[in-house]
Amino acid sequence: MKSTYKLDDVDRRILAELQVNAAISNGDLAEHVGSSAASVWRRIKAMESRGLIRQSVRLLDQSVLGYGVNVLCNIRVCSHAREVRGAFEHFVAGRPEILECFSMSGDWDYLLRIVAIDVSDYEHFLMNTLLEHPSVGGASSHFALSLTKYTTALPLP
Repeated sequence: MKSTYKLDDVDRRILAELQVNAAISNGDLAEHVGSSAASVWRRIKAMESRGLIRQSVRLLDQSVLGYGVNVLCNIRVCSHAREVRGAFEHFVAGRPEILECFSMSGDWDYLLRIVAIDVSDYEHFLMNTLLEHPSVGGASSHFALSLTKYTTALPLP
């Protein structure tokens, strides 16, 4: 488990701004948080070196790209042996339509969030790719009807 990073008020303001707009210039960020550009740069570098800030990305709109379906798919692996779980996790890491994968407690072993163009596209992926993988013992798909909340911003302690 990673150790916690102690945030002060300026760190919180920096992180809040970066979670809204990672492309903000260092000068504008410094102005928004009430600090100097040099100080903001040093703080960001310190947070990066400690692993608090991992990367900066641009978020794409999946519907503009034609991905109209979000599927939450429960997966049961055929065995809990380390090599079977490892093979499944390696498979998941290489599939771009699988956006998130959680190892779960309870009746199912994994929960995947998968995007597809439409139901037919998902069915093709499910039947010809996912269920064909030798580590997969079963799946249960749940189609999202609409998106009521989506954020990548974490609450700051």
